[in-house]
Amino acid sequence: MGKAGALLLLLLVAFLLANCGRGGEAAHRGATERSGVKSVVHWFDPAKQTLRLVWQVADGKPLGTLEAARQEVERTGGKVVFGMNAGIYNPGQIPAGLHVQEGRELRPLNTAAGEGNFYLKPNGVFALVDGKAVVAETGVWQGLKLKPELATQSGPLLLDHGKLHPAFKAGSENKLVRNGVGVTKDGRVVLAMSLEPVNLYDFALLFRDNLGCESALYLDGVISQVLAPAEGRNPEGGEFAGMLMVQEKAGR
Repeated sequence: MGKAGALLLLLLVAFLLANCGRGGEAAHRGATERSGVKSVVHWFDPAKQTLRLVWQVADGKPLGTLEAARQEVERTGGKVVFGMNAGIYNPGQIPAGLHVQEGRELRPLNTAAGEGNFYLKPNGVFALVDGKAVVAETGVWQGLKLKPELATQSGPLLLDHGKLHPAFKAGSENKLVRNGVGVTKDGRVVLAMSLEPVNLYDFALLFRDNLGCESALYLDGVISQVLAPAEGRNPEGGEFAGMLMVQEKAGR
């Protein structure tokens, strides 16, 4: 092998070593595709970012829009690099289930039966507890008696320990724009929203097979929006309850 070939080989090895263990992140940063449907994806980095859940201003009025939530969060610190609506809510922009922000429980866990996606059991909770992410089935969460700094309840569960929700069907024609949150085996948080209508089966597979998630929770659909300023995604309008905001830590 000549000097040029040896140099090329060394460069290739250096590239592979530098990207070892980061292939999934690199492949899915910004956008990814499943069954012909593209989705916007954000990997939350706890070393550089803070994950916030917001709903109301001081007078109890819902912030409502991702832009209003961005302004509220940035008023207290670093810029927002990503945001999306959180769990399903009821009329009046009131979360349908558990809502905990900054360690305060503003809405209790909802274990009732009902109609619609929220009540398609098993449903569940996404939470941060002592900085660690968890997605848990509602009954399991109830038994854990944890005190999260952040929590949103929604339904259905997309994945529970790697298993798809039993009600999901391959090839379903029930396709909507959808968003959700997942947690990988090593505890990483990934937020995703489809840019085109997708059924729940394929959306769950996106989290499991494309993004490597062990558990994932459906957040909402149809009305879902994503805020990603670096990619030119700055939606106007909306009437949301809880919203998840990824904020750069101070000094970044």
